[in-house]
Amino acid sequence: MIGSGTEVQASWIPPVILLTSLVPALVIFLLREEQRRARTVLNLAGALAKVGLVAVLVPPVLAGQRFEWRVPFVPGTDLVLRVEPFALYFLGLSAFLWLLTTIYAIGYLREGRDRSRFFGFFSLCVVATSGIALSGNLVTFVVFYELLTLATYPLVAHEQTAAALRGARTYLAYTLAGGVALLLGAVWLTALVGPVEFAASGSAAVGELAERDPATARLLFALLLVGLAVKAALVPLHGWLPRAMVAPAPVSALLHAVAVVKAGVFGIVLLVDDVFGAEVAQRLGVLGPLTVLACVTILWGSVRALRQDGLKARLAYSTVSQVAYVTLGVAVAGATATTGGVVHIVHQGLMKITLFFCAGLLASTLGLTRVSELSGVGRRMPLTCAAFTVGALGMIGVPPVAGYVTKWYLGLGALEAGAGWVLAVLVASSLLNAAYFGPVVARMWWGTPAPEQDLPRPRRAEGPWAMVGPTLVTAGASVVVVLVAGLPFSPLAMARAIVEGGAP
Repeated sequence: MIGSGTEVQASWIPPVILLTSLVPALVIFLLREEQRRARTVLNLAGALAKVGLVAVLVPPVLAGQRFEWRVPFVPGTDLVLRVEPFALYFLGLSAFLWLLTTIYAIGYLREGRDRSRFFGFFSLCVVATSGIALSGNLVTFVVFYELLTLATYPLVAHEQTAAALRGARTYLAYTLAGGVALLLGAVWLTALVGPVEFAASGSAAVGELAERDPATARLLFALLLVGLAVKAALVPLHGWLPRAMVAPAPVSALLHAVAVVKAGVFGIVLLVDDVFGAEVAQRLGVLGPLTVLACVTILWGSVRALRQDGLKARLAYSTVSQVAYVTLGVAVAGATATTGGVVHIVHQGLMKITLFFCAGLLASTLGLTRVSELSGVGRRMPLTCAAFTVGALGMIGVPPVAGYVTKWYLGLGALEAGAGWVLAVLVASSLLNAAYFGPVVARMWWGTPAPEQDLPRPRRAEGPWAMVGPTLVTAGASVVVVLVAGLPFSPLAMARAIVEGGAP
């Protein structure tokens, strides 16, 4: 989000950020299966390099510098990669969680098949996510948005079972259809107003279009929103997400916390704030329906989660509900509510990746995949279940876990915007969150454990530390971000600075 007077300088930094994932991906594809050490070194080196670059960029970007790389792409339109605060915010989340998920995936797939293919596409997925974060205009965003679809499909289908292939086909059908809608909207809008650069308060050319032809502007907003709503899993375009849960646990974590659904809601924030601008969107009357859609999704996802016995299915419908908080924040259109929505990009990522890491540990260590099987499992895997408990309490909104801050800002923002009824939706959502997470936690800690010989994989120990370690880090981070919320450079301080256009 570039404001007037911001210093923008040409730089090779943005493409170098992409190369930290692209180079490992290309080399990993060429490795033999038995070259485990080389694959591990490449994965970790790329992930650490990206985290290091992001850390180095934080001070200058928050001081007002913007780093941009621009190259001609199609006649009249450039491919633009730009490092600015919102891009760095999303990029920082993906870099941090990619590093942890890479470590987790190395442990999870230690006996797996086709690991070079898996980690190659895994890294390509991060290339696409990083490109989405750094996109400086609408065309660049569309290019990387479509690349994300193609890079993620092989990960969903990785197990090559009939269920995995069905889930992957469903994922591809939904996301390609959404991609077509997004592409049509982007081409149509570009044809009407020229190349659409992302800018604070929206594109001036799009604002002029809204003034002279509001009906067309509304139609374009709706078309672009449909394309983004598929990956954001807004009702009724959410059907692919639960079916994609046949993927390995690291892929599920990637889909829900780092890449796909986050790309969708990140795009919705850009659509409202940086393409149309919140004031223009408000005048067009599109934010009211978007608020209703977000609220319906929040409640519907929670109701559906109540009915799932499969642990990953319950978490999937929880994602449908929880990610819609981001859309709700930007749709309510006030500084406080938007801050709540933006900070939830990080908060939901930390909490949800913790929960999926735990689900993967339970499945790979004890063979447990259903809620009804979890009685007393906390006595066998106390660290895993403690991390799950932290993530679950955060989703409910219990302090001092991250979800509490999100819901506080969304509720306060709704009241400031005169949308008090949204507060009732948030309360109902929290009660539903408690209804589908509470019994899981209670069963883990106070349920009567099944005899060890009845477990699919009898074992008392925690899983491998390559999996347990990242899980404990993300669970701890879900609490730490609240404890440091008042400090500069915390997720909340950065979200507030992004929304208000100042320094944290």
